[in-house]
Amino acid sequence: MTGSDQFDQPFDVAAIRHGLDTDGIIALKGAFSAEWVRQLREDIDVAFEEARSREGGAVGRGPNRWYVEIHPEALRGFVDLVDHPWVRTVCETVLGRDYTIVEVGFDTPFPGAKVQPWHRDFPSPSETTDEHRLTSLAFNLTTVDTTDEMGPFEVAPGTQWDRGDDFDHEMFPPESMYPRYEARAERKYPKVGDISARSALTIHRGTPNASSVARPVLVLGVDAPGAGNDAHHDLAVTKAYWEQLPERVREHLSCPVVDELAPISQKHDIEGLVMG
Repeated sequence: MTGSDQFDQPFDVAAIRHGLDTDGIIALKGAFSAEWVRQLREDIDVAFEEARSREGGAVGRGPNRWYVEIHPEALRGFVDLVDHPWVRTVCETVLGRDYTIVEVGFDTPFPGAKVQPWHRDFPSPSETTDEHRLTSLAFNLTTVDTTDEMGPFEVAPGTQWDRGDDFDHEMFPPESMYPRYEARAERKYPKVGDISARSALTIHRGTPNASSVARPVLVLGVDAPGAGNDAHHDLAVTKAYWEQLPERVREHLSCPVVDELAPISQKHDIEGLVMG
């Protein structure tokens, strides 16, 4: 059971839009059951071992911190995730009914992971800087109950609207701006079953993992029509998998349908993070 059956009432779309327009991040507690998340963690662990066994399978995001992109079929709970009523509602509210799923992966800070520089995940598009409109969202789902020692995600609310013209690669703000972000900074402590949605343009960073355990976090990337982030990812599904997907999931997947899946060589390398 995913736990989503309890969410049979309409969500407050005004609150969803307000949260993403102001803080740039929102969350739903208890969206998935602990049992469902345990299965997710099993699938992530298997995918990580496979990715680390070959060149290009995982990309560094700093010391002891790795990102792995995967195909939907690697997750037994993929349909549960993307068809969750809150996920659908958030996507439709912010990105429109024709949103597209472009990325599935996970980010894992292991023990010894260091603090990252403040950053956003890609340059701000003109729709955001000029029209004050978000064209993509990143959903995150933790596989552990997050503690301060594990190096929680830290975000500077409201910074999704920063233009970033003077950022390094339009992604990394100069250190002279760090006091502004640190004054706004909020650390997030999600528990197993919680899910968040954010603009990846909101300035954020990972903090040091001083614990003895890894903290894998699932990442689901979603685009509005024309956003173009699919060019940075290699999502694909097999014909057999495609045929058994619900129609309302298929209509949000524009990825290739293939006879056999090819291992993904990671493209989502954020220059600067790997330098730690």
